[in-house]
Amino acid sequence: MSQSSITPDLEPLITEDDEPVDNIFSEKQQRLLTEPLYSSWAGPGDGRTFVAMANVGVFYIAKNPAIVPDALLSLDVELPDELWGKEHRSYFLWEYGKPPDVVVEVVSNKVGQEDGEKLKKYARMRVVYYIIFDPELQISDELLRVYRWADFDYIQEASTYFPKVKLGLTLWEGEYENFHATWLRWADEQGNLIPTGKERAEQEKQRAEQEKQRAEQEKQRAEQESKEKTVALQRAEKLAARLREAGLDPDKV
Repeated sequence: MSQSSITPDLEPLITEDDEPVDNIFSEKQQRLLTEPLYSSWAGPGDGRTFVAMANVGVFYIAKNPAIVPDALLSLDVELPDELWGKEHRSYFLWEYGKPPDVVVEVVSNKVGQEDGEKLKKYARMRVVYYIIFDPELQISDELLRVYRWADFDYIQEASTYFPKVKLGLTLWEGEYENFHATWLRWADEQGNLIPTGKERAEQEKQRAEQEKQRAEQEKQRAEQESKEKTVALQRAEKLAARLREAGLDPDKV
């Protein structure tokens, strides 16, 4: 069977529609769910690869429109060397060979169907973990909902750690890109945040400064010990001189 007979015709598929993101918060939140993984996460281990994307269409069948999650994480796949061809512009399941492992939707209005049609589509797609982050509680009284695919449907879970991915998500209140809010962030098994590139650079700077301070303290301690030894030696020499003047042998006193 030839490759052309099993690869869908991509020409009718709309991979970009030039529509802007919902709002500035969503744009920042999307970046916060992708950039730290590339900056600070080594991946799930054993040399396994991953891709993280934001606001990129996912096609699980060759039919418009695509479903466009705010962020996705897919393990054991790699980006193609060339990204401009139409077959590489979106996340085509038949190209990557699997659905994403984690999909995150950030609720920005009441008409997005995050817990309706989108949930059903991700379940049909067999995305293992589906997360709904509702920062303004627009469609639910729950800020964060986690669903795990099981038995061809989603079940809601209390845990926000995903063993299959070796990552978790956590709510974090703080400042990101000069904006203070409650953000959704990646965390490791111990609950430690996966830092952004900026945070990692600041951490490295702090560690370097701490090492410099420790080295300076060690130097000062060594100098102090050397001074104390010199003073003690001088005292001993003076005492020995007085004993000799008194006709005594310092070594026998």
